[in-house]
Amino acid sequence: MSAPLIAAALWVIAASVVASLPMRLQFVPGLVLLVAAPLLIVWIGAVHGWLWAVLGVGAFISMFRRPLWYLARKAMGRV
Repeated sequence: MSAPLIAAALWVIAASVVASLPMRLQFVPGLVLLVAAPLLIVWIGAVHGWLWAVLGVGAFISMFRRPLWYLARKAMGRV
């Protein structure tokens, strides 16, 4: 198994642990996961091909749709 896939598996485990935390404790680790995910997706895409990167982006958007929606509205000044 390649290093990016091992890192992705560890990311999934970390995301599961963060999801089980109370909401008030999810912000900081969730933000770290939010920042780390695109880097991990690019790494997977570089090693395994763009199709896997596209699938990773789809999973990322599905998983972080609410925080991404909030950040997009905040960036546009519509909070």
